[in-house]
Amino acid sequence: MLELKNQCTVIRTTELATAEEKFHVLDKRVREAMSFLAPGVLLERLQEAAKAAEKESDDLHQDLNDRKIELIDFIQKYKKLRTIYHRRTLLYLAAKHHVQANSAGK
Repeated sequence: MLELKNQCTVIRTTELATAEEKFHVLDKRVREAMSFLAPGVLLERLQEAAKAAEKESDDLHQDLNDRKIELIDFIQKYKKLRTIYHRRTLLYLAAKHHVQANSAGK
């Protein structure tokens, strides 16, 4: 019986401590990942991406005005950039509405 108590003590002091340490490290990683994927953070990143696409299309438009790009090339690139911008903006608005609706319902 004394041997079992000694074994339990050894397990508590060595294996349990190691397992708890691993658990805390993994728990911290999970919390960090979850904060990166929080709805507010994702909404902000989506809005920034939409603004970046809008700026890029504005810059392209300026290149056309400055005659740095041909009209044919401008049309193809501009259409693609504006489509990206509008998709991101619509996705942002829909996600924002969904997040607000879910938080109001709780």
